[in-house]
Amino acid sequence: MNRPTLYTGTRNASSWAMRAWLALKASGYDFEEETVDIRRPQRFRNLARIGRFSPPAAVPVLDTGRTVIYDSNAIMEFANDVCDGRLLPHDIEARAAARALVAWQHAGLSSLCHRISFESAFYPIRRPLTATEQGECGRLFHCYETALHRYGGPYLFGDPSLADFMHAPTVVRLARHAADTSAWPTTADWMRRLLIHPLVAEWLEQADRLPHIWYDDYLPVPGDCAALLEPQATP
Repeated sequence: MNRPTLYTGTRNASSWAMRAWLALKASGYDFEEETVDIRRPQRFRNLARIGRFSPPAAVPVLDTGRTVIYDSNAIMEFANDVCDGRLLPHDIEARAAARALVAWQHAGLSSLCHRISFESAFYPIRRPLTATEQGECGRLFHCYETALHRYGGPYLFGDPSLADFMHAPTVVRLARHAADTSAWPTTADWMRRLLIHPLVAEWLEQADRLPHIWYDDYLPVPGDCAALLEPQATP
């Protein structure tokens, strides 16, 4: 049987592949990685090739040699299973809370700061968050702060879990846009800790070396332009 293969995407564009990769690495699962260039225009040809064995024609995809797992959340749950549940809390209610946080992200995180893409976290010059975007962050930071206090840290549910890894790309894009975390100091500490986690740092180090992927809709909407004049806060 061939060695399992995880098909990931361009490091500074594929946040979903980052999540699956982090979970598998943390679980100790042995796999090869094949990076699929998902930049345009080559993404269409490359993802069509993935579609020959994976119905969504997207990354990430894990081919174990026996089974093709084509959803990032399913891959993360698989990673948790192969390490005997180490990546979720042991307590049944804490485990459900962690899965709820994972599910919220997987469902789109209520489109929080949707103009701040994962790609923009790697731009050489980044705009400040608008007042509207900062307000959206508050709801998420409150959720993080509650979990960190309830379960004692230093990660969301004590030890590093699927919840931390699922939210890592969101932390990257918000932290690199200097989201104001002054009202949530425990969250600020957790964000810093997560960004220097060896696996997260490894992915980011590689992503930071890649050519930037620019999006025309990165600038704020006209009503929020005043926010560009506001000083950036350090998370």
